[in-house]
Amino acid sequence: MREEIIMAGFGGQGIMFAGTLLAHAAMEEGLNVTYFPSYGAEMRGGTANCTVIISDENIGSPVVTNPSALLAMNESSLEKFSPKVKKDGLIIVNSSLLKKEIEINDVEILKIPATELAEKLGDNKVANMVILGAYINRSKVVSLERTMDSLKKVLGEGRKNLLKLNREALRKGEEYR
Repeated sequence: MREEIIMAGFGGQGIMFAGTLLAHAAMEEGLNVTYFPSYGAEMRGGTANCTVIISDENIGSPVVTNPSALLAMNESSLEKFSPKVKKDGLIIVNSSLLKKEIEINDVEILKIPATELAEKLGDNKVANMVILGAYINRSKVVSLERTMDSLKKVLGEGRKNLLKLNREALRKGEEYR
């Protein structure tokens, strides 16, 4: 098994946090992992993306040319990275921020209104967790339970007040059909 994932969006949308959480959950499941962040010119508002590779074999390089999955938090990230997704790959896009219809041949596309779902939970900042929950449900690369457990460790003591909301957002994404 080998999953190569690109997560992308604007700085401030929690892309790096989602990537870190996914990588941590995979490590907790005993899998090999690489995590490679990439920031645009500005931290908040600029572009941000990260790649996560999860494998049951050794990983030779953290570089991903043709990911098996793309988690796109906005339209510009979708436009930039979708042409690189492997045939029969998966694209999960935050449809709350899409202005135009998308059609890409030979890949599965899941449009999820992540920002709207996060707002219904009380905070649009957890849209990243909604998208991640949907990815975990589709890919089965890690369990949702392990991800929930990892959330406490990745958030740390200083942000444990965010634990419940983030768990609710992961579950909301996992349940989205």
